[in-house]
Amino acid sequence: MSTQQVDVRAAESDPAESVDSFRARARAWIQENLERADPAAHIGVLRDEGADEDELAHVEHERTLQRKLFDAGFAGLCIPPEYGGQGLTTAHQRALNDEMTGYEYPARLQSPTFAPCVGVLMDFGTEEQKLEHIPAILRGEEIWMQFLSEPSGGSDVAAALTTAVRDGDEWVLNGSKIWTTGAWWSDWALCLARTNWDVPKHRGLTVFMLPLKAPGIEVHRIEMLSGSREFCQEYLTDVRVPDTDRVGQVDDGWKVGTRWMFHERMASNSPYTTLPGGGSRGGSRVTELFEVARDAGRLDDPISRDLLGEAKMLDVVKAALGERIGHGIASRSISDQSASIARLMSGLAATRMTSIGYEFTQASGAAWDSADGAVVERGTDYLMQQVSCIAGGTTEMARNAISERVLGMPREHTHDVGLAFRDVPKNRSAT
Repeated sequence: MSTQQVDVRAAESDPAESVDSFRARARAWIQENLERADPAAHIGVLRDEGADEDELAHVEHERTLQRKLFDAGFAGLCIPPEYGGQGLTTAHQRALNDEMTGYEYPARLQSPTFAPCVGVLMDFGTEEQKLEHIPAILRGEEIWMQFLSEPSGGSDVAAALTTAVRDGDEWVLNGSKIWTTGAWWSDWALCLARTNWDVPKHRGLTVFMLPLKAPGIEVHRIEMLSGSREFCQEYLTDVRVPDTDRVGQVDDGWKVGTRWMFHERMASNSPYTTLPGGGSRGGSRVTELFEVARDAGRLDDPISRDLLGEAKMLDVVKAALGERIGHGIASRSISDQSASIARLMSGLAATRMTSIGYEFTQASGAAWDSADGAVVERGTDYLMQQVSCIAGGTTEMARNAISERVLGMPREHTHDVGLAFRDVPKNRSAT
């Protein structure tokens, strides 16, 4: 059993405060201390965030919100008290999520800082690493990213070419990572690197913690079709990392990586994340779609009302499925690989929601102006919709995991089984 499962189940067996009492206390504090959320915040699909100064101001505000939650005893509900958490249960976290509906919250800190990064540290971090970093995360002092994808690797993160070479009590890292959300304003990262080229690709990996302001790390921002510059590519040149910042055993990084991807797939259902019901990141989009239909003049259209009903159905099913899978994994009644089911559902539902929004727009989906209200940018969202099936691990990878690791179907055939990674062709010319 993993550390996470032990911690969560132990807390659930001996809660320090009843869920009803906690809910009432949380409701009173939220109403007194938090502002109502901006209903226009984070709508659409990876839209232009605006001026960098505004984005940095939002990040600092969310750090402040996280600190307020920490000081009030509402941060890290399922994290043990020795690491700054509250040692409560997933039911307490769900109650907090419910009560925060409609209020501001530190959205940028939830993923990937709390899931997957906190989950990985809880599962594999040393006692010293947990004591140093988890309280700082809970206070909003550290925002973490994940260095997984590489320009050459696509979804095959085990094919990492970023290298880590031992040099005494340090490691020297060289390579590049890509598609890192918000790396330009973050503090730390978990990085998967190649430490052994003479074994099959899954056996020669190791995970490290990196401070993003370390010498040798360059962060370049990527401009998307929508104008968003949220994603980044990082270049690592002779980055020196002490061995004390290694997470897990040398060459055993795939064991860490497997749990890492589990926590990533469970992000919106993780016991570590605070995501309000109806929140724009991970929550309901039905209200948003209703506003698009209204501003497009389609509310009385029976086809549009059917589409809104479909969106509501997807919303309800996704929430129920996520809760069932989260409970099943925590109670060990289902495999933790079932997190891929929630990942697949969230990707497909988000893509369909975006398509529904575009179906309301008619000609305004191709050309709009500021007077079009919620219809604005729906055409761009439609072009960006597949992001939901790529970010956080592709839905194709989720289907593979479900078929092979949940349903027990035969594994997909590969040509590099048992082959040392240095001998695996890396591109057409190498072949």
